[in-house]
Amino acid sequence: MPSFEVLYQAAALCLTYPDEDFRARLPLLREAAPQLREFTDHAALTPPDELAAHYVQVFDFKNRHSLYLTWWLDGDTRRRGMSLLRFKEVYRAHGLEFTDEELPDFLPAVLEFAARTGENDLLLEHRDCLEQLRSRLTDFGTPYASVLDAVCATLPTERTGGRP
Repeated sequence: MPSFEVLYQAAALCLTYPDEDFRARLPLLREAAPQLREFTDHAALTPPDELAAHYVQVFDFKNRHSLYLTWWLDGDTRRRGMSLLRFKEVYRAHGLEFTDEELPDFLPAVLEFAARTGENDLLLEHRDCLEQLRSRLTDFGTPYASVLDAVCATLPTERTGGRP
């Protein structure tokens, strides 16, 4: 499988809250990850307050577009705790400690992990979740859908294994 580390890192940045640091990185993101140009061009042309308000509207009001991968499988159940623990164990196995600023299944964190390690097993295991999110973002009509399009395009379409 080809290396997609730069795309994953760029996608992680695109899926975080669009603060001033994000805006400062837009030209670099645009050049480093041409697969994300639809989104980065949109972000560059959208006033900062409008882009921030759209992010909140898309990701913060309801779980309908949740960026937390275990939510798609486990919802708000006890089982989710075990799933979150597994993410932390995978990070530790690669010498990384999760900071607890976000939950370990937060998609930008998972993408950054894949970018740093070259390991995309967590993305592959949650491919169905990513597809559901991508579909809902597309139906919602948000430019964030193009970020998920680019990430999903890097993953094989056939399931490579079940949930551990």
